[in-house]
Amino acid sequence: MLRSRGSFLIRPVEIPTELNAWRTALKRRNLLGLIAACTAGSLANAFLIEPRRLTITRRDVSCGKLPTSLDGLRIGLLADFHYKPDRDDDLLHAIVDQVRHENLDILALAGDFIDSSPRVLVPLMDHLRKLTARHGVFAVMGNHDGWNISNATMRVRFEKEGISFLDNEHSLLTIRGESLAIAGTDYIWGGKPDPARTLRGIHTDTPVIALVHEPDYFDVMAAQRDILLQLSGHTHGGQCRVPLIGYAPVSVEHGRKYIYGGFARDDSKLFVTRGVGTTGLPVRFACPPELAVLTLRSAQPDSATS
Repeated sequence: MLRSRGSFLIRPVEIPTELNAWRTALKRRNLLGLIAACTAGSLANAFLIEPRRLTITRRDVSCGKLPTSLDGLRIGLLADFHYKPDRDDDLLHAIVDQVRHENLDILALAGDFIDSSPRVLVPLMDHLRKLTARHGVFAVMGNHDGWNISNATMRVRFEKEGISFLDNEHSLLTIRGESLAIAGTDYIWGGKPDPARTLRGIHTDTPVIALVHEPDYFDVMAAQRDILLQLSGHTHGGQCRVPLIGYAPVSVEHGRKYIYGGFARDDSKLFVTRGVGTTGLPVRFACPPELAVLTLRSAQPDSATS
């Protein structure tokens, strides 16, 4: 149909069917190209970038039974190194530098230092011996450690480097005139944890920081007595998480209930770190390596930044 505008006739332009089809195909190709680019970028990030990117999580942890003189005590937490000498050295250098910068009161190493080969402990110790904290560095076994090396051998290696190795036992510290117990169990998944032995002899008024590799054991520890704060790893925070909502599709034995972050049971608190390394596929997504720096507060609400 022709339309008139003044003295001109306007004829509608008909687009050939072939051109319409070509434009539709081009849009489809652009969409597929965009999807492919996003997928490639995500894979590159998950395999090449994020596993090597150290993040620092700083959190205030309110502890109702913390003596006021210990308010502000700063505790660092690292776990799940799964150390691989050909891949992880730059990350370990970054961790050592950051720990020195944080000027921590206590540093906790919550297990899984190796993935399978005990031989990697030798180069790993070149890094771990450089970790320092004002009142000591403390370590416990992880399940990967226990599956591949004896507790006794681990103790010798760690204590040679000045790191206190806790195996169903505790160390009693005096900080700012107050007693504080650092209690560490054996690993849970195939190990021989003994919470009664670990906590035996600690006065009921003495606050306890517990190191337990697997976080779901928190219920057992808290049933024994109030635990000021349990520090755990094992889950890797899921290792891969859904962005924004933080959902972790994959969980692990003894790490299904408490996957990442802070939890409470009555007067007992738990913090689970994302850890440092990877196991299985060397991949992390929306879940980068973490040094957690926890500041104990005697009368303040929990808050977090990362």
